Amino acid sequence: MAQMDEENKIQKTSSFWELVRYGILALIIVVPFRIFIAQPYIVSGSSMDPTFKDADYLIVDQLSKRFKEPERGDVLIIKYPKDPSKFFIKRLIGFPGETVTIKDGAVNIYNEENKSGFELNEPYIVYKKIENISVKLGEDEYFVMGDNRAGSSDSRIWGTLPKKYIVGKPILRLLPLDKIDYQPGLFDEK
Repeated sequence: MAQMDEENKIQKTSSFWELVRYGILALIIVVPFRIFIAQPYIVSGSSMDPTFKDADYLIVDQLSKRFKEPERGDVLIIKYPKDPSKFFIKRLIGFPGETVTIKDGAVNIYNEENKSGFELNEPYIVYKKIENISVKLGEDEYFVMGDNRAGSSDSRIWGTLPKKYIVGKPILRLLPLDKIDYQPGLFDEK
């Protein structure tokens, strides 16, 4: 009987340390993955309506931004420049050195290649806001806007977005289940 109790103690101790080892291994894998590669994000609010709804569950790619610049029209998860502890989801409109002009709700971009400007094709916009704004972007500054132009706090209100506040792009929409999507919000102008 004493021998069985001793074997049970050894087995329990062994199981405990095995569990600790698996926990440490999981931390070594999961923590760097969440910090550097991808992390979940839950949409809060209606600033990207109808492209993204409140409570959409996204997986955000944080790695590719280190190797490839974002493109105009990409949806980005960003840190709010006025309070970097808050995260927003917005669409990339303007790049460093460009001038973004909004006239009667139409967005025009002026840059070195297009000195006379071009109007953005934005079929994802349902809720427009008639306004007139012109912003010249400095070095390392981006202009972002929500798809719900009438109800979005974005670069029109709080100013340009420094590059360091770009977190990444959504690569998967997992919820709601009927909207599961790879590269959600991606719009191909072609």
